[in-house]
Formats: sequence, C-alpha cells, structure tokens
Amino acid sequence: MNETCIDDISIVLQIDLYKNSCPEAEAIIYSWVENAVSQDSRMAASLLRLHFHDCFGCDGSVLLDDTEDFTGEKTALPNLNSLRGFEVIDAIKSELESVCPQTVSCADILATAARDSVVISGGPSWEVEMGRKDSLGASKEAATNNIPGPNSTVPILIAKFQNVGLSFNDMIALSGAHTLGMARCSTFSSRLQGSNGPDINLDFLQNLQQLCSQTDGNSRLAQLDLVSPATFDNQYYINLLSGEGLLPSDQALVTDDYQTRQLVLSYAEDPLTFFEDFKNSMLKMGSLGVLTGADGQIRGNCRVVN
Repeated sequence: MNETCIDDISIVLQIDLYKNSCPEAEAIIYSWVENAVSQDSRMAASLLRLHFHDCFGCDGSVLLDDTEDFTGEKTALPNLNSLRGFEVIDAIKSELESVCPQTVSCADILATAARDSVVISGGPSWEVEMGRKDSLGASKEAATNNIPGPNSTVPILIAKFQNVGLSFNDMIALSGAHTLGMARCSTFSSRLQGSNGPDINLDFLQNLQQLCSQTDGNSRLAQLDLVSPATFDNQYYINLLSGEGLLPSDQALVTDDYQTRQLVLSYAEDPLTFFEDFKNSMLKMGSLGVLTGADGQIRGNCRVVN
C-alpha cells in the first residue's frame, strides 16, 4: 500500500499496454476469473475486494506473504480472515509467466480481474489502464489505518477517501461494490442491537439476529445484498433506502447525512448513472499511488518480492 502520489498518472498508465508484449493477457485473466466465478459466485466480490484493498496505493502489496523482514497486509484488521481469492491470482500469474514472463504485473492483474468480476456479474465494463509496477514491500500499518472499517461513520468514510484523493461522489459510487459479496456477523454486530429509529427495518434485523445468534455466530456469513447477491446492479442503494444495509457504514449513508442520502437516492432511481459513476471512480481509484520505474518491479510470484 504505497502512499506516494503521481501528478500526471496518464503518462504512467495506458490502455492496451500489453497489446504487443503479451497480447493474450486480458483473455487469460478473463478466462480464469470466469471459471472461478462459475465455481463460486462469491469469488466475483472477493476479487473486486482484493483490488479495493490493494488500492489506496495500487501496487500489489496486499498479495505479499509475511516474511522475516516485514509483516504484510494480509493480517491487518480490515483484511484478516476476510480477503480471499489469492489462489485465483496465483493461477493467473502462473499462466501469464509461462506465456510472457516478467511482463504483466500483479497489480495490473488485480485491476483487470476486478473489472472482469464486475462484467461477469452483469455490471459495466471499462478499459483498464495498465502499467503499474509491484511493490517491494507492504505495510500492515498503512492497511490498518487507510482502509475504512465496517463501523465507519460518514465523516470517517469521507475523510479516508479524501486522504487518498477520492471525492465524496467516488465514495458513494464505490460503496456500490457492496451489491456483491458477504460479510461475517462480527463485522455488523452493532446493527443487531436494534433501535426505534425511523429507518430501522425490524424484519431485516430479526433475520440477522437469528442468523448471528447461532453457534459460531460471529463467523457466520450474510449476503450484503439479499435481493440479488450475485448480480452487479443498483439494488444495494435500494436496500439502504428500505433499511436493509448490512454494514453500519453502509446504512449510515442514508441515515446520517443528507448529502449522501441524496446521492443514494439518485443511484437507486437510475442504475445507468450508477454504472457510469462506478466505472469512472474505479479508473480513478486504480491510478492511486502506482509505482513506476525502479520504484517497483514485476514479480514472478505475486506472494514474494523477486
């Protein structure tokens, strides 16, 4: 999770970077993602999330295993027992290394796999800009401090996104990624306390309480979007308006702030606007803190520095 900024990212990242050096790269990545999602629909959300948690500095650092010299990001609180899909990235990297060695970075694989996961789930497509180098290290501290937690308030969410150069609108659009995937009961336990507020959906909360009160309740999983859990759509925003946001940080977008509520309303009413904004915000996020030249490398194995 590199925290440097590059003033003119357009010089660094470009579309079709591997057109000549590894023309099969995008097809190989898509094929592996498609296969992984067909076997486990939750994998689309997992691969999308890997890119999210790598960004705020898109440098492949989240993929590094711990070594004697440093503790990586996999055990940071936002990632521990939460991130998955590493073996899919390993498989993609392995095939790419056999076809075009030392050409496609792990960070670029993450960015492309995230886009493909959205497309395969019915969401929008976009041209992924390539050219990221992989980091030479990782920072558990940076991952812990920079990635917003599931209990974040709206001011904290806005601040964490703004700290890396993402706007208020980017934050609401990118939150829409929670239209896919699942979360453990331990991440939304504060939602289960219930309240008599106007936005409380009692049926929804009672179902969650029932799920999470079972044995091993904290590790039980709930869908972030109960209506269409494997489809990338705008249902997440519709759910928030009916009090069915799973994470406290999601529901807060409607209950705690008038401005965020207005944008949630607009995305709930117009899926095409959401798709367009999500696509643009993903491109913006994917250019954050990228490494170039001698600042990075192209790893042969995404888990270890060369």
